[in-house]
Formats: sequence, C-alpha cells, structure tokens
Amino acid sequence: MNVHLTFNPQPVTRNPQISITGSKSETNRLLLLQALYPNLKLENTSNSDDSAVMTKALNSPFTIHHSSLIDVHHAGTAMRFLTAYFAIQEGKEVVLTGSTRMKERPIKILVEALQQLGAEISYEEQEGFPPLRIKGKKLSHSKVSLPANVSSQYISALLLIAPKLENGLELTLEGEITSEPYIKMTLALLNEIGVETSFVDNIISVHPQFTIHNSQFTIESDWSSASYFYSIIAQSDIGAEITLSSYKPNSLQGDSALVEIYSAFGVETIFDNNSMLLRKTHNPQLTTHNLQLNNCPDIAQTIAVTCFGLGNGCHLTGLHTLKIKETDRLEALKAELTKLGAIVTVTNETLTLEPSENINPNISIKTYQDHRMAMAFAPLALKVPIVIEEAEVVSKSYPTFWDDLKSAGFSVVEQ
Repeated sequence: MNVHLTFNPQPVTRNPQISITGSKSETNRLLLLQALYPNLKLENTSNSDDSAVMTKALNSPFTIHHSSLIDVHHAGTAMRFLTAYFAIQEGKEVVLTGSTRMKERPIKILVEALQQLGAEISYEEQEGFPPLRIKGKKLSHSKVSLPANVSSQYISALLLIAPKLENGLELTLEGEITSEPYIKMTLALLNEIGVETSFVDNIISVHPQFTIHNSQFTIESDWSSASYFYSIIAQSDIGAEITLSSYKPNSLQGDSALVEIYSAFGVETIFDNNSMLLRKTHNPQLTTHNLQLNNCPDIAQTIAVTCFGLGNGCHLTGLHTLKIKETDRLEALKAELTKLGAIVTVTNETLTLEPSENINPNISIKTYQDHRMAMAFAPLALKVPIVIEEAEVVSKSYPTFWDDLKSAGFSVVEQ
C-alpha cells in the first residue's frame, strides 16, 4: 500500500483531539512483568504490532520434550526482553527468531550477560545473532557486568527478570551510559509494583520479589508517537493547535524531551488533566539546532525532518544506536532527505543538515520497513506533495496513524 499525502493549504483543522494508545516502551515492560506476576492488571496498553507480538509470545503454548518456535518478526524490544524471560522459564525450551533484518541485529552482549548468570542459550545460525535456542532454567548467579553504551533494551531485559532471581541482581555498567531514561523507566515500573531497586554511580541493584499484591497500572500514552504531531505543529502557521491524550508532565519516557526541544521550533505545550495542547506560538529564529539525543534517539528522524521542513539546519549527536534499528536510520535519513534536496552528512553517531529553503515536490519516500521513517516524513506534506511507500509499516508502533492524520486535516490518498 502506498499512501499519497497531498498538500493542504489549511492542513490542521481547528484543534483536533487525538487519542494515542499507551507507550510501547512501558507496555512491553509491563507485559513481561505481568507474565511474571499474573495479578498485575494493565490499562491503556499499546495497540502496536510490537506489543501484540509480545502478548502472543508470552501466551505461547508449550509442549513437553519439544521446543516451541516463537517468531517476533521485526520487534527488537520483544527479541531482547523475551530472550531474558525465556532464560528463566524452568523446563521450557524455545527457539526465538525473527525477520531477516532481525537476524542481522546483534544480541551477543545480552546473551553473554545471561550466560554469566547461568542461562543456557545457543545460536541456531550465526554466532551473536538470532535465532536463539533457549533452555529455561533457574539462574543461580546474581552479578553481571555490561558495557554502559549498549542498547538500553539489553539492560532493561536483565532488570525485568531480576526480581524473580533467587538473589536478585547486581548489574555493573562499564563506561558512559546510553539512553538512561529508558533504564530509569524500567526501574520506576519495578518500584511501582513494589520491587526495591537502587541505581548508584554505575551499579544497579534489584532485590528479589517473588509475589506482588494485586496491582492495577494505567499506561501513559506514547511520547514517540506524539513527536509526529509536534512536527506538524512546528511546520504549521502560527495559532495551529492539536490536543493529544493521555499525557502527564512528569513522564518516565525519555522522548518527553520533545516539550523542551520543540519550544525552540515555536511549539508550546500546555498540560491539562490527562491531555496536552500543542500550539504554534512563533516561527523559530535559529537557523541551526545543536541537539544531543543520547537519551532520546527515537525522535531523531522526526527532528531532522522538522528542521528540513522549516528551512533550518541541525547537528544531532548521540545517535550511535540508530545504526542497528529496523534499518540503519542514519543512512536512510540521509538518502531520503537528499532526494528531497537536502544537504546531509552522517557519521556513526551524528547527523548534520545544512539550512535550505528548497524542498523538491512529489518525491517518493522509501521507508525501509521502518515505521519511524514513514511517520517522520509524513508532516512534510504540509510543505509539498509527497508519497510514503509501504505506509502500512506504521502498524509496528502506531496502527491508526494515517486515520489520525486525516482527522488533523491531511488529505491522505491511497495509491
């Protein structure tokens, strides 16, 4: 399916109300915790493909003496979290696999950390990559070390199973920490269900907790999904407004940095009860934005496209984890922005965009099986007609995205 976004002179209808489902990051952590503690009740869970994959995998039937095949497709979070989860499922054996791209995404660091704890995990194909054969067992050790600059999902995977380990977990992070808000989110969720944790210097401790009291948890909506509406308002006329629910000012999600970042693009955020109003108050004065995104790399694509749409430049750093996502997001951004007329340079962890007022119209944007490529480029339809290829890819994190764009006033035509 190709979705053609045509330019609309008044693209944002008068303050549309958009409801976004729960954070994928919070949902997938809590789904795993719910599997460990069945009396945990969840509300406002994500309707993303990734969360559906997690749910299906956690509810997979098991047969004695046979391994179960579990396919997570493109869901990187599910691959990492489930590797840890199945490692402690005593007496169960699984083969955990995924898409062709998933088989190219490294997982050796997590596997070796679990093996340090006593896990029995082997590689079915290429050393260091899925698919994995996991024989669940009781893990006897409680101390492990990891490089601190690895994907936070490796670290969170270990933390989520930690309260079910006999002696809990003491995790030492070596070097400078990447994506710290995601680690703190995991620890905060553990705290909310009654698990005791500490994070001092580079050592994280999680105490054992074998049962929890009946607990109900309402998941905050996804801030990564909100980023596309920040981009829409930033590229709209002064006075444009959109209301999003359900959000809170003291979010656990690292992508809530959007509030401060987009204030430089003229977007004001006003919290009211469970909602937030985004309003365009002025046009940005800066021509180049220097941003360190170590704690929120998932919004880098949105920010780069916003800057391009506004004729601004940017220098984005802290992006080294983007090279092992659904695609190499830095190279993908460079390729598609260049087609639109941008001058872009990338390194292993930076992206630099030169200020430019020219945008080539009617360009077809390749999405590389990456949901964030599709959604990050969509707001450019405010400036020129564009085509988003394989637009169905948005279902990975935000299945109703195109419907929500229509309700905001966009003309979305399927080709």
